[in-house]
Amino acid sequence: MTALPDLDARLVPCAAAAWGVTALGLHRGSGPAGAVAVLACVAAGLLYVVCVRGQGIRQAPAAVPVVLAVCAVVAGFGTATGIRMWFTETHPVVEAAAAGGWASAVLEPTDDPKALQRVGFGGEAQVRIPAVLRHVTVDGIPIVTGGTVVVFAPADGWSDISPGQRVTARFRLSPITGPGTDVAIFRAEDPPNAVTSPPVWQRWAGTVRKRLAEACRSALPADQAGLLPGLVVGDTSRLEDGTRENFRIAGLTHLTAVSGANVSIVLGAVLLVVRAVGVGPRTGTAVAAVALVAFVIVVRPSASVVRAAAMGAIALLALVAGRERQALPALCGAVGALLVLDPDLAVDVGFALSVSATAGLVVLAPVVVMWLREHGWPRVVAEVSAVSGTAFAVTAPIVAAATGTVSLVSVAANILVAPVVAPLTVLGSGVAVAATAHSGAGEVLATVAAPFLWWMLGIAERAAAVPSAEVAVPEGATGAVLVGVVASVICCAARYGRVRVVVGVALLAAAAVWLPVRLLQPGWPGDGWVLVACDVGQGDALILATDGGGAVVVDAGAEPEPVDRCLRRLRIRSVSMLVVTHLHADHTGGVPGVLRGRDVASVVVGPGAADREGATDLARVAARHGVEVREVGRDDVLVAGATTIRVIGPVRPGYAEENDLSLVLVADTPVGRILLPGDAEEAALDALVRSGADVRADVLKVPHHGSRTTPTRFFTAVRPRVAVVSAGRDNTFGHPHPQTIAALRALGARVLSTDRHGDVAVVRAGSGALAVVSDRRDTIEP
Repeated sequence: MTALPDLDARLVPCAAAAWGVTALGLHRGSGPAGAVAVLACVAAGLLYVVCVRGQGIRQAPAAVPVVLAVCAVVAGFGTATGIRMWFTETHPVVEAAAAGGWASAVLEPTDDPKALQRVGFGGEAQVRIPAVLRHVTVDGIPIVTGGTVVVFAPADGWSDISPGQRVTARFRLSPITGPGTDVAIFRAEDPPNAVTSPPVWQRWAGTVRKRLAEACRSALPADQAGLLPGLVVGDTSRLEDGTRENFRIAGLTHLTAVSGANVSIVLGAVLLVVRAVGVGPRTGTAVAAVALVAFVIVVRPSASVVRAAAMGAIALLALVAGRERQALPALCGAVGALLVLDPDLAVDVGFALSVSATAGLVVLAPVVVMWLREHGWPRVVAEVSAVSGTAFAVTAPIVAAATGTVSLVSVAANILVAPVVAPLTVLGSGVAVAATAHSGAGEVLATVAAPFLWWMLGIAERAAAVPSAEVAVPEGATGAVLVGVVASVICCAARYGRVRVVVGVALLAAAAVWLPVRLLQPGWPGDGWVLVACDVGQGDALILATDGGGAVVVDAGAEPEPVDRCLRRLRIRSVSMLVVTHLHADHTGGVPGVLRGRDVASVVVGPGAADREGATDLARVAARHGVEVREVGRDDVLVAGATTIRVIGPVRPGYAEENDLSLVLVADTPVGRILLPGDAEEAALDALVRSGADVRADVLKVPHHGSRTTPTRFFTAVRPRVAVVSAGRDNTFGHPHPQTIAALRALGARVLSTDRHGDVAVVRAGSGALAVVSDRRDTIEP
């Protein structure tokens, strides 16, 4: 039987205690952290008096020194966290933020602006910037202060801000709701008033990043050009939406974020070079240290990058020193040091993933490698498989808790891309260095990376296309425990022969039943679906089935990924038309996700849409995909195969509100009439009923996400059997409103909403009757 490696785990309890008490303080505030610190001091004192002074240190139980050390760590970290949280809670900006006031401030970004994903047509692109507060004026009172803030600002004027620059602007303040030491949210509505020059090292880093991106754009296809900077320096600003989604589903997102593996590969390459040229160990170590500092500066010295540098350096330095046994104490020391420097890491998902992955590779991976070698696996295959499997097993519960999803193809995808990760990292670093010296040299070297990038992109695309490549699990602790138990069972099955046989037979039996069904037809919503309301968050995306496996898409949500994922789940590759009811961002932002990789005949908009805000962006995206945009109006008929859709609103084009300009559609389907009124509100809906239009329907997509802007008299005129609400979970608008739901239920309607039920499908049951399927409950509701 394979034995565990000889590891020094004495610092593990101390690191866990430091992490736990810091997280407690960030969540609960200065009071609980201080109380825990005091209790730890009292416990340490009593333990010392009773066990050490009473019996002598040599006669005291072996666990006493460890408990004393843990108490000391809890007391120290609890006190430090309590002081930091007291500073945060009493910060002069906190009161102004709670009141929603305004302030003029000078702040210094600590990381590059990150574009927010929710960017729609007609809406202004936004960026998120973490920053340190240097000076603030609240209610005319100037305050020189510190503290960290989070800035949300328009991309115009803010997207080119670099770390280290001093930025002066006016902000609207909002309180922070999550755990951490940030004192407020700063929201800018205009470009900054003044911006200083960044430090010289940041200007150099910006030049390196810019020339790397330019060399990639000149030498590589668009998808590869967006990927390589992400692999090398974490710059994902040009990563295509499709690539981003494929990497997420395939469990490869960690490759596009700077991680400890990047640091290990870069430092390993540097050490190999200096040794090859005969440089001594001390000089080689100094060169490696300089390379590490330069690498951190180029990829930006944010908290996550510093964390990755520390974690990645641990394994490499232990290997270089020939002291693998010291890797675990070094990891624990790094955790403690990083929590002292940045306590917010205690509640950072990336930090948890990094620590757990590193610990898994140090503790478990060697055991797995030895076990696989004993069973005849080649060394290279055993090492790659062990690393990928171990990293997945220890991080999957954390991912499940944070996102509510688990990638079933992650291990296989990571094994398949493993051979090209190191070459790409080294080549990409070479491209950055060469392009900084001469653009042509960088472009030549970038072309060498093309085959490796092609392989990685292909693996991600094919892995993401596997049926049920990603499965949904409960979020939070429930999901973490569930995934952890499953991972433990699989590990036991792999280790013990009898359990392995039982579990293997069970998995083969399940696969024999499930795979043919899943490959031949989707498991949800099954045959006979007529309408699907996709769960795209706070927005609308509705799919009407047509003959031949095609569809009509009505609206697309706020972001490309959710609607694209919904369409792929339904296996829709041909879209007869994409109808955009109106030009609000929560209906148009996902249009690229519908157009991506599908045959879309046309984009349909309402009367006068070409003259409204957002039309230019919509036309530009449609033109990029070679799709025409056409206008329709009341009484027009849209035909898609055997599906006929009539336009019955808006009654007039002169409404001042964009919502009231929504196209109102009626579709005749095998399960009855379906009414899709967009976000039309009271004025437009009343006018529609007064116009004599037949609004009676069996299925109603509830207007405006179930808000109170729909009058009960409209519901009475429609009298739906089924009402579907498209709203985002925990949205800030209070949609759907309880009054609206109550009015629909009073009319006898079955009400389902995407915030509670996920994707909702209207289907034709075996008897031909109308039924509703919720993918979160997997039951048919008549």
